[in-house]
Amino acid sequence: MPHKPLMEFGYNPPSGERGYETIRSREYLSDLHRALDVASQSFGSLWTSDHLNYTTEFRVECWTLLTWMAARYPGPMLGTVVMSNSFRSPSLMAKMAASFQELSYGRLILGYGAGWYEPEYRSYGFDYPSAGIRIAQFDEGVRVMKAMWTDAPANFDGKYYKIENVHCEPRPDPHPILMLGGGGERKTLRVVAEHADWWNDVMRPIDVLQRKLDALRAHCDAIGRDYADIRKTLAPRFYIHRDHAEALEMAGDRMQSDQPPIAGDPSSVTDQLMQLVEMGFDFSVATFPRFQELDDMKLFVEEVMPHFS
Repeated sequence: MPHKPLMEFGYNPPSGERGYETIRSREYLSDLHRALDVASQSFGSLWTSDHLNYTTEFRVECWTLLTWMAARYPGPMLGTVVMSNSFRSPSLMAKMAASFQELSYGRLILGYGAGWYEPEYRSYGFDYPSAGIRIAQFDEGVRVMKAMWTDAPANFDGKYYKIENVHCEPRPDPHPILMLGGGGERKTLRVVAEHADWWNDVMRPIDVLQRKLDALRAHCDAIGRDYADIRKTLAPRFYIHRDHAEALEMAGDRMQSDQPPIAGDPSSVTDQLMQLVEMGFDFSVATFPRFQELDDMKLFVEEVMPHFS
């Protein structure tokens, strides 16, 4: 029987400017083709993020890009990291996900979260309720989706969402993997403990990540959920170069941020990932800043990934 990989990796290309890549809007599609043609040969999954108006104006909508990738790349799993509950009604999202799961032969990892970036809410005309209300809506939204994937007809009557005698055929079999994102220790991780197949968080300092894991474990204990049943995943940025000092220079001041990248030569990047494996993380949704050149992605594939497979 083959051994389980120490860590698996997916690739998340930019759907627009993220603040650490160069996006050439006129050449975006050809750049995206080249990046995914390379990534699809080595990464087990392809991902896209869900922003509408973030950093700069140029941006491709999440679900549209995911559908395009599903058609063009029939092998890898396909995921969202992570979709905002606020942008689409949960009942519509459940139907979209069920249809996608059917048409992609069961390849969907539905990353889902409460949403957070107020300026894009405002610019697109969405209400921006308090964090507590957004998390409560997120919780109800997940319940709506699960009901629609399970029951026929499905019903749900909550504070924020209601469905009556809804049919969601073809119901997905199996259900999409439900990856819930967010690090709020009191409320969000409670939702994760109750509903998630996988948990996703951004990269944080090691001591902060450990605190999040401890909070998730406490929520699991409180509701009687096996903590080991939830897969722990991260979405790091990688600054990798054969010269360690050059990699750190590429990362710059980001190394001191509250969401630091993983940076260094291949040996150092491997060591940093091994530390995460020891903490219990076994999946990374990777981004690389050199979107046009791809040398950083290729170096990662050649000299880091083999240590984890």
